[in-house]
Amino acid sequence: MRELTRSIAALLCVLAVSFGGTAPAQLARIRSPYTPISVPPPQFVNSNRLKNLIRAGNLYLSLQDAIALALENNLDIELQRYDETIANSDVLRASGGGLLRGVPLEVNTLPPGVGGPASPLLNLPASGTPGTTSVPVNLTEATALSPAQISPGITGTTPLSNGSPIPVFDPALMGQLNWEHQTTPEVNPLVTGANSLVDHDFLGNLGFEKGFALGTQISASFDANNLDSNSNRNLYNPYTTSSLSISVVQPLLRGFGIKLNRRFIRIANNNRKVTDLVFRQQAITTVYGVVNLYYDLVSQIDDVNVKRETLALAQRLYEDNKSKVTQGTLAPIELVRAQAQVAASRQDLANSEGFEREQELVLKTVLSRNGTADPLLREVRVIPTDSVPAPMGNQTRPVEELVAEATRQRPEVQTGELQISNSQIGMEGSRNELLPELDLVGIAQNTGLAGSVNPMASLSNPALGSVSDMPFIGGFGSSLAQILRRNYPTYGIGLQLNLPLRNRVAQADYERDLAQVRQSQVRFQQVENQVRLEVEAALIALQRSRAAYEAAVETRTLQEQSLKIEMEKYENGVSTTYLVLQYQSYLAQARSTEVAAKSVYAKARNEFERALGETLENHNIQMADVLRGHIATPPSPLPPVSSNSPGQPR
Repeated sequence: MRELTRSIAALLCVLAVSFGGTAPAQLARIRSPYTPISVPPPQFVNSNRLKNLIRAGNLYLSLQDAIALALENNLDIELQRYDETIANSDVLRASGGGLLRGVPLEVNTLPPGVGGPASPLLNLPASGTPGTTSVPVNLTEATALSPAQISPGITGTTPLSNGSPIPVFDPALMGQLNWEHQTTPEVNPLVTGANSLVDHDFLGNLGFEKGFALGTQISASFDANNLDSNSNRNLYNPYTTSSLSISVVQPLLRGFGIKLNRRFIRIANNNRKVTDLVFRQQAITTVYGVVNLYYDLVSQIDDVNVKRETLALAQRLYEDNKSKVTQGTLAPIELVRAQAQVAASRQDLANSEGFEREQELVLKTVLSRNGTADPLLREVRVIPTDSVPAPMGNQTRPVEELVAEATRQRPEVQTGELQISNSQIGMEGSRNELLPELDLVGIAQNTGLAGSVNPMASLSNPALGSVSDMPFIGGFGSSLAQILRRNYPTYGIGLQLNLPLRNRVAQADYERDLAQVRQSQVRFQQVENQVRLEVEAALIALQRSRAAYEAAVETRTLQEQSLKIEMEKYENGVSTTYLVLQYQSYLAQARSTEVAAKSVYAKARNEFERALGETLENHNIQMADVLRGHIATPPSPLPPVSSNSPGQPR
């Protein structure tokens, strides 16, 4: 035992000296399997761009700046940045032979805002009967402030079965050192030569295991056992036994094949591509939402200006009527009618200003990491520096060409294709699980034995001969030498067969997996149909909104002319206040409708770009910049601000 102890101690000293003299790079490589991989914590500090765009209490915001701020600060984007790390961890896990944990596929949409589908229309001023107005019943529309979540996943919520087990590719070393003192009372002292058997057992072993892509499993082990006993019946006491064994198991049916056993690695690599596509879809969704919110805010500011002009017209008529009533040339009832119109116009203005402030609040929240909790952002007013674009030329490309482009560029379609591919790769495992287990097994083992002659045993048995004739005299080194010389080899080869007489579990798994793959194919067809529907619907909406805007412009022009004519008639005494108020309401309605129609066209154009998958390209957005969290576009130059005013008039 002392020799074995000295040998193990010497080995440990050599290892300690080796590790102590190892270069830092080598030492880091040795430690790397046991070092946790760090993931940076989230940052809740807004990008410098936001601070640079604030001046004199106002946030001067171009459309491109709004897009850049959202891509730098929006928490939906920040959430998706961690998905790359999650996907990489699955690749690492699969490379070691582990099962996949999956990657998230959710995409978050921005709140629709006050100008969204579920929000109040912009063109609701006092109209119809003079003096009437609209009063919002719900002062805050919850659906306008709440984001939603969509998912491009087509494989359902239930994962496929794991299929046939794969080898553990990461090699592993296993070792054990154990010392034991054992005292056993003997019923028959003749067996051991003592009334109680006292053993001192020192055990040491070292093992190695590794799996390979072909399905091969290799294991090797070295065992050494030193036993010191008070028995006088053992020829050698103390003695050391040692063995070195290697076993190889190679599946021939179930679990055989490089492609089969690397299927999780292939799926994990596909999932990494899926994560990139989902991140791209999140960026498109965010840009699309910011563009709509920005145009809605600009339109609401324009509508507020329309309401102010309407109020100014009503006040001018009121002042004129007041003067005429004072002079006795107009009945007092006409003054009351004009005053009622002023009150209704004030109500319309208050409604529009309230909608504008709500929209401004939504926009500030989606462009920052902590919303209005930031004191810098809480009190500032948003001043859009870009106007809503006027309609451009008509779309002339054929529908089929547009659909083909959308199918090629939309991330949802590419994500669906990769998910179908992953499902088919996963089916390889469940299909292989149907096969019987037939393994080729090989073993090779060498053993050694060495020890000191027990003088009590040799004295009691003279027939054993002289000590020099005994073959196992020595210590641990002698035992190890016997192993290396292969003095006592053992080897063998054989086949192991596990043939299920009924294979219902594997058949059920394969049947269900195949059914789920078929469902995924159906869902993918639904995705393609949805893409076609969105492209064609967006094209119709674009054409319709353009026609609506042109009609709104013409209506506003004619209403301006009608009001001018009616005012001239009123000045000449051939019209009434009632008719003038009515034409003022018509003009107010026409102006607000023009603002709303222009906004609808801009959002229809934005939807058309999203349906084609062109959103990022049309706004010069690079995905590398989005992933890094810094958009290369510099902030737009700020307009001059007068020194005597804390903010610009709206």
